[in-house]
Amino acid sequence: MKIVLAALLAACSLPALAGDAAPRIKPLGVDATVEGTSFADLTAQWWRWAFDLPAEPWLEPDGDHCDQGQSGPVWFLAGTNGRFEPRRECSMPEGKHVLLPVINMIYYGANEMADCAQLKQSVRQNNDRLSSAVVLIDGVPVPDVERFRVATASCFRWDEGKPISGTNMAASDGFWLLLPPLPAGRHTITVGANYGPSDAPYAGMRQNFEYVLHVGARSRVLGL
Repeated sequence: MKIVLAALLAACSLPALAGDAAPRIKPLGVDATVEGTSFADLTAQWWRWAFDLPAEPWLEPDGDHCDQGQSGPVWFLAGTNGRFEPRRECSMPEGKHVLLPVINMIYYGANEMADCAQLKQSVRQNNDRLSSAVVLIDGVPVPDVERFRVATASCFRWDEGKPISGTNMAASDGFWLLLPPLPAGRHTITVGANYGPSDAPYAGMRQNFEYVLHVGARSRVLGL
């Protein structure tokens, strides 16, 4: 059984909070859907997107390629592998929801016969021991990030649609934010989280990252 990580994040040195005048962008609840697709199914789509790209999006240092593979009503952002602290800057169109991994894991087996119950049990381990999770959106903290835990209801093919022999069944579990379409302009999302110690693989993993998103065609040109 292999373990793949994306968005294993650490508590970080966060910037000063914005004043009360800052608009609050409220994440959608874990029961949200986007055009008929559940939050949990969107996380499975996120993993397929991440594995389908020519380079792992969680290793990107600066955001220059954050538009790769983006399609549909939800724009995917990536975390890191826990070994560096990137600040990514990129442009995105208006009208897209945003799916952001705070801290999460995926376990996958070698074929369709992989035991789904075992995969789901394994992927829970570190997520049951969340130590801290902090997210700021435009300087405003998201309350109770731990309530946004989302696990795939059943196992899924992370290589869906690829013309290969065999397949890989996977289970995902972790903490995610699904944001409504952001207003045009410049937005900053800062994330820090970490798992607590245990005997599980990757226990205690931590990382930091930040996104500066320029939403809409005019926002980056004007520096708004």
